[in-house]
Amino acid sequence: MTKLVQTLATFISDARAKAGLTLRAVEKETGISNAYLSQLEHGKIQTPAPQNLHKLASLYRVPYEILMELAGYPVPKSTAATSQAAGDTIAARIGSVTKEEEDALVEYLQFLRLRKRSR
Repeated sequence: MTKLVQTLATFISDARAKAGLTLRAVEKETGISNAYLSQLEHGKIQTPAPQNLHKLASLYRVPYEILMELAGYPVPKSTAATSQAAGDTIAARIGSVTKEEEDALVEYLQFLRLRKRSR
């Protein structure tokens, strides 16, 4: 297993945990089997299908380009720059934050998104 796959596996697993979803819940929302998801989270799938990465990115609310890059697919630099620019816009609005503040903001945003989903 390559380091790149381990990084994708960890990222996907962490994103699901942060979203507060089980493998079965993700399967229900995306149509991707929980067996496939489990293999993906354990780094056993070397080349995940881009359409599956897109479904997961949408559900977990993470940039699709990040998942594609972690999976080893080529990603245009302008797309990565656009994602970085979006992050810079947020930083410009709120200023610099500590790691603890960043974690709290992410946790609160996840809460808001989960609340919105359950309406």
